[in-house]
Amino acid sequence: SQGGAIYEKELIRAAIHTNATNCSKLSPELHGDVRKDLEIALKHRMNPFMTTSQFLYRLSTILFVENTAFIVPVEDRFGRLTGFYPVLPSSAQMVESRGTQYLRYWFGSGQTTAVEWEKVGVLTRYQYDNDIFGSTNDALNPTLQLINAQNDGIVNGVKNSASIRFLGKVANIMDDEDLAKARTRFISQNLSVENSGGVILTDNKITDIVPIDSKPFAVNAEQMQQIKSNVFNYFGCSEKIVQNSFNEDEWNAYYEGCIEPVAVQISQVMTSMTYSMDQIAEGNQIVFTSGWLQYASNVTKKALITELFDRGFLTMNEGRAILNMDRIDEPFADEHYIRKEYAAVTDLGKEEKE
Repeated sequence: SQGGAIYEKELIRAAIHTNATNCSKLSPELHGDVRKDLEIALKHRMNPFMTTSQFLYRLSTILFVENTAFIVPVEDRFGRLTGFYPVLPSSAQMVESRGTQYLRYWFGSGQTTAVEWEKVGVLTRYQYDNDIFGSTNDALNPTLQLINAQNDGIVNGVKNSASIRFLGKVANIMDDEDLAKARTRFISQNLSVENSGGVILTDNKITDIVPIDSKPFAVNAEQMQQIKSNVFNYFGCSEKIVQNSFNEDEWNAYYEGCIEPVAVQISQVMTSMTYSMDQIAEGNQIVFTSGWLQYASNVTKKALITELFDRGFLTMNEGRAILNMDRIDEPFADEHYIRKEYAAVTDLGKEEKE
């Protein structure tokens, strides 16, 4: 795992966590009649250890940290697919044995295993120089160096501005041990809480005592903004998205640029793991979608519901779901309605002729 180091940086972890959290909200749908037995696993529990939300969070976190994420099948004792599991190996490679391709991967504990390539799902980001795996995060190294330099500067600046308050000169030449003793004695006699009078008195061993004008340490705002910009650009989010202060237009741009591509990739990868090409051609697939209206304003939701309900696109219960309201258990709430004054273009003028 070469990406673990970047996950230890606070700003980078916040960006990755934001992306993974929003990916975890994706909703799986099983289309077609084949493998309906997987529907419960897809919607609720992908494997014995993870709910669907936890699976998606873990999978997308690995993807954004490593630029490559693996999904392996969970099978019963008959070799039948029952779920999916995201794995984080320390290294992996594709190998061949007796004409069959395998993904072989190693863990930090030294354990290794192999899975038939046709059963494995591989998600990638920044895929360029390798046919299978995503690229490394070396492009982020200059930003990591800036982060380290900024953090070191903050720590040292705060320490220095808070601790150095006086500059004094000793009258005689002293070795390091005597100098340390003189400094300690001066501090205990004059700068401790016991000195309630606020007067400094000293003998002629220490002269020219000058107070230091300690100014609070200020972060380099321009450099910090550059760091944030680099990180957010790299991970496809923004400061408003990370801090949950976005509006609906900013959310839609973020969703289409960052979350939706991941949803499409997960859908295609898990569909390929589950179905044969013939089954896919017949319309069987796994699709991950998002409630794209979840961050729309109430004004936008109201306008959309009004327009689509009158034209038969939405039922009453579907409109209530957009507003996060409970269903109504009445037949009319699931009916489609349309305004009667509408007519087909080809029918215009027929009534007059008749």
